[in-house]
Amino acid sequence: MRKIEVGDKVQILDDTMVGTVKKVVGSTITIISSDGFELEFDQSELLLDKGHGAIKVSNFEVAQVKSQKDKPKKKTPAKVKAKDRNIPKMEVDLHIHHLVPTTRGMSNFDMLNVQLETAKRQLEFAISKRIQKVVFIHGVGEGVLKEELFYLFRKYPNITHYDADFQKYGLGATEIYIYQNP
Repeated sequence: MRKIEVGDKVQILDDTMVGTVKKVVGSTITIISSDGFELEFDQSELLLDKGHGAIKVSNFEVAQVKSQKDKPKKKTPAKVKAKDRNIPKMEVDLHIHHLVPTTRGMSNFDMLNVQLETAKRQLEFAISKRIQKVVFIHGVGEGVLKEELFYLFRKYPNITHYDADFQKYGLGATEIYIYQNP
């Protein structure tokens, strides 16, 4: 490696600055930066600039960086806990106050029809979107809505219905399973 002498172009190691050597005293080197400032550095902080400020990179180095960037990263699938595997994908709350702004002027028959139409519409949606598990929250009450829902579910040959998770829903919910390939 050649020693740095007066008149040489140099680069500073930890900076983007380039300059010309003005004076060399022992290991202390005085340079004039490209901006016109006179600065002192230790010889260990400078590199001899052979390309006069241009950074030289080989084609091999460029190809290595590009090949590392182009490699697709493997996606690790998210681990699903055992108890979360059985959680239904869709919940339909059939409580009347969730379906209409007010029940004023509605008879029990009208309210039941609104709830059943909502249930049928959501069931058709789940079948069209291939959602396998749906929970219909109907409440306990006198059981009229629950029986009407069972009647609705029996019209579909690819559906099984059973009580939903008691810990989460209590007695007022029914879960259905939709078979995708009957």
